[in-house]
Amino acid sequence: MALKSTIFKADLQIADMDRHYYDGHMLTIARHPSETDERMMVRILAFVLHASAALAFGKGLSADDEPDLWLKDLTGAIDLWIEVGQPDEKRIMKACGRSSQVIIYSYSSMSNIWWNQIANKVDRAKNLSVFNLPAATSQALAKLAQRNMQLQCTIQDAQVWITGDGVSIQIDMQTLKAPAAAR
Repeated sequence: MALKSTIFKADLQIADMDRHYYDGHMLTIARHPSETDERMMVRILAFVLHASAALAFGKGLSADDEPDLWLKDLTGAIDLWIEVGQPDEKRIMKACGRSSQVIIYSYSSMSNIWWNQIANKVDRAKNLSVFNLPAATSQALAKLAQRNMQLQCTIQDAQVWITGDGVSIQIDMQTLKAPAAAR
């Protein structure tokens, strides 16, 4: 018998002063049985960082041909493909061929090893950005995970804060790879 996903609900209040985006989102998140709270919360963080009415969660761990989050235009073309974790080079290059922009948010203490192994293999991808979230930060985010969450998210001057259940977490990410135009 297959295990079913666990359903989480997140009430996000986002104040992104860098993009002038201020909105609330009621998210229903299906957490795959093999997914940790840490990974799920990094997916929510990725949503916060790119929030828009059209941004959607993909099937993630349940499908090989969909990202964790994506943004499609009105024609169905993929504008933004977001991966969480440490995808392999083949998956990254396939995503770069299918989307205008690909962003990866890695978050484990092993991320530096993963990145050192694939950095030169994906360097030719001009539409790829890779960010690393310190393990202590992603673990702190995991502690906010509840079946029903209320999170306040503030972004100002590239600084991110997520507050929930009386705890505020500052998010400081390391840029591992920026798109070619931004270098």
